[in-house]
This record gives sequence, C-alpha cells and structure tokens, in this order.
Amino acid sequence: MQSDLEHLPERQQRELRRVRDILLAGFEAARTSGGGANSGWRRGGQILKIILFGSYARTDWVDEPENGYLSDFDLLIVVNHEKLTNIADYWWSSEDQILRDPAIGRTVNLIVHDLHEVNDALRRGEYFWTDIVRDGIALYEVPGHPFATPQPMTAQDALDTAVRFYEKKHRDIGEWLNTAQGQMDRSDAEPHLRAHAAFNLHQAVETSYACFLLVHTFYFPRSHNIKFLRSLAEDVNTSLVEAWPREGRFDRRRFELLKRAYVEARYSDQYDASSEDLEWLMARARCLRDRVAELSKARIEDLRVKVGSAG
Repeated sequence: MQSDLEHLPERQQRELRRVRDILLAGFEAARTSGGGANSGWRRGGQILKIILFGSYARTDWVDEPENGYLSDFDLLIVVNHEKLTNIADYWWSSEDQILRDPAIGRTVNLIVHDLHEVNDALRRGEYFWTDIVRDGIALYEVPGHPFATPQPMTAQDALDTAVRFYEKKHRDIGEWLNTAQGQMDRSDAEPHLRAHAAFNLHQAVETSYACFLLVHTFYFPRSHNIKFLRSLAEDVNTSLVEAWPREGRFDRRRFELLKRAYVEARYSDQYDASSEDLEWLMARARCLRDRVAELSKARIEDLRVKVGSAG
C-alpha cells in the first residue's frame, strides 16, 4: 500500500488532509457520544485505514470544472467492527461537514467496511478490492492490521459470477424502465404519476450502475446515491460519461432531479418532474442501459476467452 501524495497538485493534497482530519475527528466524536458509548466494541472502536482509491490514486483524474467534469475523491474507510460501518450513526455528520467545507473543492465519496469483510473479499479475489490494494494510497493507517494477500479468482468463477449478475440486473433494468414508461404515458390524465415515473427511472439508473459495477468489479456499494454510483462506474470506464451530458445547466439540473427522486418522489408533496424532464431522463436512462449492456457483454466475452485459454 502506497502512502505518497506527491503526484497530486498541492491543492488536492491539502483537501485530502482536511478530509482525513474531519473523518478522524468526526468518528471519535460519534464513537464517544450518545448511549452505548461504553460498550466493549464501541469503546475499542477504531478507524484502521483511510485509503484513497480511483482516479486520484491512479493519476488519471479529470479537473475541468468549467465543463462540469471534475473527478471525485473516492475513499475507503476500514474499521475494526462491523457495527461501526453504519453511516447514519458514525459517518453522516462527517459527510455533511465535508460537503459544506469551502476548503474542499470536489465531491468526496465514502465507503465504509470492516477489516474482516475486506479480507474475505480479497481472499475471494474480487477485482474491486484487489485493485484498491494494488493502486490505493493510505491517508491514515494503524500499524498491525494488514490486508489479506489477494487470491486470484479462477477464470471460470469470474465468468460464472459476471454472467449471473448481468442476467439478473439487465432484466431488472427493463422492468423499471417499462414501469416508468407506462406511468409517463398516463401522466397527462393522472399528473401524480410523474413522481412515480421519476422514482422508477431512478431505480433503472441505479440498477444500470449496479449491473455495470458487479459485472466489472464484483462490488456494489450500499448506496442509492446515483451521483456516487455514476462516479464509481465512470472511473472504471470513462465511455459511460456519454450517457449524461453535463456541460449545460439544464442537463445538470435534470440529473439532480433524478438523484432526489429516490426519497422526494415518494415522500415530498413538493417534488415534481415535468413531462419534458421525464422524456429527457428516459432517453438518458435508455442510453445508459444500452451502453452498460454493450460493455458488460464485452466484459463477459473477455472472461469467456480467458476460460478457453485456461482450458
């Protein structure tokens, strides 16, 4: 595991140090406050590692804020107990502070796992985790808690897993899109269905990113935040960027409208997406579905070739 950030501009180095300090302080405050602070697992709770992964670790980040293209910071936080991975209890306050901090100039995405879970995944050879061990940069690390040695996944296991994920998720994408289209078709007579259609379009997009990430990395984070999922997927294959134009203000507004739909389309009377918004979002969701299908089939074919070569 590397620990050197010298390949990054000084501004990004400062931002990462700031993020690290907020996470450490926020976790300590959450761990020692409220009921149950003296329970054994909580009293001994630790952040074992904070690891930068993705484009800023690999040195292929994009920094074009004027065009709406700005790579996110992707961070893995490794803790010593599964209960400490609860976002609402231990990480929400830090995420909110990072989001509002004017000294941090880009989105910060967090995934939190306990060391046992990560090591199990490494022993299974799951690509997402082996790539982090290979390319990741430790911003913080407690000595004496090593990662397991990654074990290679067999070509046949990789193929079988990718095919299983693709067949299920691709089918689910179609169901979400068909449901959304039916609601859009009836929304002139029943305007309340626009919100239902927006929610189902959100689910189609979320499932598209789940399909892509599971086929390519065998990992999908516990998140419904499609902006985060988009960032993870585009980090794996930048051609997915074409699904979501983001140079124009209206394009960015519509993606944010879709992002909000997961909660607000179900629970807020104030949420509304126009027919024009929904038509645009449907077109982009279908573009994403088609691109994910193309890339996933190519990935599966590559794995099938590897099985043949191994045989």
